[in-house]
Amino acid sequence: MRQIAALPYTTAADGSMQILLITSRDTGRWVIPKGNRMKGLAGHRAAELEAYEEAGIQGIACPARIGRYRYDKRRRKGGSREAMVDVFPLAVTRHLTHWPEQGQRELRWFPLAEAAKAVDEPDLQSIIARFRKPPADPGWFFRVLIAMRDRQNERTGLLRWFHALMPKQGRFFEQFEDHATTLVAGADALARLMQGGPDMATHIRTISDQEHVADDIIRDVLKDVRRIFVTPFDRSAITDLIGVMDDAIDQMNQTAKAVALYEVTTFPPQMQDMSALIVECARITEEAIPLLRSLNLNAARLHDLTERLVTLEGHADILHEDGLKLLYAQARDGNPMDFIVGREIYSHLEKVTDRFEDVANEISGLVIDHA
Repeated sequence: MRQIAALPYTTAADGSMQILLITSRDTGRWVIPKGNRMKGLAGHRAAELEAYEEAGIQGIACPARIGRYRYDKRRRKGGSREAMVDVFPLAVTRHLTHWPEQGQRELRWFPLAEAAKAVDEPDLQSIIARFRKPPADPGWFFRVLIAMRDRQNERTGLLRWFHALMPKQGRFFEQFEDHATTLVAGADALARLMQGGPDMATHIRTISDQEHVADDIIRDVLKDVRRIFVTPFDRSAITDLIGVMDDAIDQMNQTAKAVALYEVTTFPPQMQDMSALIVECARITEEAIPLLRSLNLNAARLHDLTERLVTLEGHADILHEDGLKLLYAQARDGNPMDFIVGREIYSHLEKVTDRFEDVANEISGLVIDHA
């Protein structure tokens, strides 16, 4: 038996991830919104609908599943049947005041680790636990070694004098993380823009503002690369990574500019799905960047995250091709300008996902060189 489910999440102001769980109507155990596949609806669209009906939430569902799990579905007449559930991340943007199954379930936001423990299915526990992992703790042994090294340096006058003369290592990690934050904010505004509606001008302005913030960050990075004597990575690796990150937010801004220039107000499902993929790419990048502080400890997790980015880019290519085919078929018997405008927007969206694949490649290169 095949089913679909949404993994509703949001990020708090302190950067912590929260997962929304609901109780099942029959047993009262904690689950995520799920249901049967729906004819004529893609899996992530059906998951969106289930999340609305069961939890009263709306959001941006990634069209690429994050995993799948098995469980035994109980039959009304007794017995059970094994079900396989595809799970799609859902970035929650709105909680409604009325929904179909209101009052029939309990809803609660959980921190990531607690949400993983609250559900019963082992595979689902693993999916939630892997959704975002904190940077690894180096442990007491390595902290002791670092403290001993620092203490020894303090005792050595020559080393202390040498370190005093050397420029500091800069704020490269903080700058990378700040830039990743602009990617998340820009991707969220882009996905909301692709939904249309009365707030499109606000979303366009948000993307532009984030692009300006990102420009300031990359300028600071390039200054520090020239100024700092000791850098955490090779200088070319630093400029290449921040460069492809900046290209991603630039292409988001180019998409928004094209929408404003051509006064587009409605968008096909393929464009909306590509923007949802971009939201997921930005979320993964925001998780991956802090892990660069400890490449040895986080190499395995970074491998998983970069692999996911490459997979998402491949999914975006399929959406891009399908969207262009449909756009051409519609424009052949209608207005050719619709195809020209639509193709430009599709091109920018594809370039955003391409840049996130470049981010994955740059991070993989750092892991290979330094881990």
